[in-house]
Amino acid sequence: MRAKQQTTPRCICAGVGGTRPTGDLYQGIIDTCRKKWSFSCVAVRLISIVDDDESIREALCGLLRSVGFAVNSFASAEEFLASDQLGSADCLVLDVRMPGMGGFELLRQLAVSHCEFPVILITSYEEEGMRARALSGGAGAVLIKPFSEEALLSAIHSALIAQ
Repeated sequence: MRAKQQTTPRCICAGVGGTRPTGDLYQGIIDTCRKKWSFSCVAVRLISIVDDDESIREALCGLLRSVGFAVNSFASAEEFLASDQLGSADCLVLDVRMPGMGGFELLRQLAVSHCEFPVILITSYEEEGMRARALSGGAGAVLIKPFSEEALLSAIHSALIAQ
């Protein structure tokens, strides 16, 4: 009899806050995402990720690349603003709490600069009124960590379609 594989559903991908799903389970998640969210029939879209947590950046990059997106990542809002990728992004996945400039401050700067790409805020800290503040500030969606692969891909898909 085969031992039941145990996983912790805290993570959205390998290395993020929990046990990595292995073997058939992990491959099944990726296969499902590829089938449902593959964008291979359109031009490759560039998703930029800004998060101070390296494991989150790596996991999100891996997931998004696995379904056909081009991805770049930045460890801080300042690094993103200083990059030559600012005008190239089709969508931004942005952490709320980071050292230095936080997600809300970057969101304000992008609005003042008339940047037109959609922003999806991600956070581990759900505070009262934060979601309403984010949406009124221009964010297309707010996801509370841990969130599922499908929740992120759905938010990106909706953001890109609305663009």
